Amino acid sequence: MNVDARDLRTVAPSSRVTGLFGMAKCDVTPPEDIHFRNWGAATRDIAEGIHRPFAAVALTMRDGPDDDPLVLVGVDGGWWQSGDDEWFVRSAVIDHLGLDPARVMINLSHTHAGPSLVRENADRPGGEWIEPYLRTLRQGILDAVRDALASEAQGELRWAVGRSDLATNRSRPDPARNRYVTGYEPSGHADDTVLVGRVTDASERIVGTIVNYACHPTTLAWENVLLSPDYIGATRATLEDATGGAPSLFLLGACGELAPAHQYVGDVAVADRHGRRLGLAALAALEGMPAPGRQLAFDRIVESGAPLAVWLPHPAAPAPATTDAVQLTLELPIKDDYPPLDAIVAELEQATEGFQIERLNRKARLRRTLGDRDTYAFETWVWRVGDTIFVGWPGEAFSGIQESLRAAFPELTIVVMNVVNGTIGYLPPDELYDEDMYEVWQTPLARGCFEALEEACTRAIDRTRVRA
Repeated sequence: MNVDARDLRTVAPSSRVTGLFGMAKCDVTPPEDIHFRNWGAATRDIAEGIHRPFAAVALTMRDGPDDDPLVLVGVDGGWWQSGDDEWFVRSAVIDHLGLDPARVMINLSHTHAGPSLVRENADRPGGEWIEPYLRTLRQGILDAVRDALASEAQGELRWAVGRSDLATNRSRPDPARNRYVTGYEPSGHADDTVLVGRVTDASERIVGTIVNYACHPTTLAWENVLLSPDYIGATRATLEDATGGAPSLFLLGACGELAPAHQYVGDVAVADRHGRRLGLAALAALEGMPAPGRQLAFDRIVESGAPLAVWLPHPAAPAPATTDAVQLTLELPIKDDYPPLDAIVAELEQATEGFQIERLNRKARLRRTLGDRDTYAFETWVWRVGDTIFVGWPGEAFSGIQESLRAAFPELTIVVMNVVNGTIGYLPPDELYDEDMYEVWQTPLARGCFEALEEACTRAIDRTRVRA
């Protein structure tokens, strides 16, 4: 084997970006008396208390002080059922900073134990607190972003990949009927990727951490009596305790078919165990990172019992956080048989079971957001920050999309996010549309939308490589 000596002087891969970064956290814990019934099977409208604090964590990124920042916020919250409610919150950041909407992404954690974010529920028990809470949430997000910008410092964003088996496949064939039920399927595939980010300043102090993971926060369900960020609360606490209180940003991945095996409980201790599991997996990846500003590189060969290749930390070259932000609009088709609003309302008037009423109320809100059209303008955000790609959309895509994007661009770190800047429904792969499955009959989006989104994101990421 003939190898040029220069070929040995390679550097071990470790994705990193240098630039101006800021991180900050704001408490956005809802009032205890707010309406919080999120499950069709629930019998309780108002919680008995708070399990853990709710947070909004902001990350700002740019190459230099003259550049407009990219603003990414992770929020402990469920999902948006109204485009107006979502825009009421997000527009505050856009308007206050005078930013192009393409440069702002707000990712909800999708906890199913959070407060209602629907002003239309004002007439329900605890509903009088919804609008005041949305104002509090809007201000809390804005405060977190302001504090992040005020704390900006020259530093480094570095990534590592960990693994966690918390997420499992939740599409289980029903042995009694020709359908799928939504629960643990031991034989199903689940993406176990934990993408971990570390932000440090010039003094090598950890400014904050990032965890991007795909797993539905559905640990706590209809028997739960406490407002809770679900497992994300303990994940954040585990990381913050280990990093001297540096804020930890959780970003929900493409988890359309993924959830914990042990879920649908009322015991918050289960959610805490789940959160610690994920937090410790993230900490393991964090511990394996090189020191800030360093990169593991081949150093020399030492002749011993075997010829030993010695790799040591060496100074890393700057990796500018040159940014690019694109907001795509995909005209995705709506199902031919998705009913008009008047038909949904008529069915709602005849419904008697609690779960039927909840399903139909959500369906009516979705139809109002969709409007009376055959397609929906599905917005998607694609950012490039050095060799890091951030992708987010207002839907619940299945995990195959993040696996395929990462496989297509192995030289890039790709952060994938569901429930960004809105929530419109699931995006299951084409082949599942022939199945009786919750995610298929819930979504208003027609067959092929998953594949259209995957193709559009692949093209957009590829274009950022050309511009870079």
